[in-house]
Amino acid sequence: MTTDTRKYSQVQLKTAIVDQIVSVLQGIQFGSVEIIIHDGKVVQIERKEKLRFDTK
Repeated sequence: MTTDTRKYSQVQLKTAIVDQIVSVLQGIQFGSVEIIIHDGKVVQIERKEKLRFDTK
């Protein structure tokens, strides 16, 4: 049963990561999103956002 629990936890983790990436993408208008991966696993998500002002 430990294997089933571990697989379920991995599915939950992957779902949480995808949800977070989608959330970051939806919340940015100008900028970039960088996903850091180590050993095939997402370890960090960085968002760089630019605020632009129309001076016309």
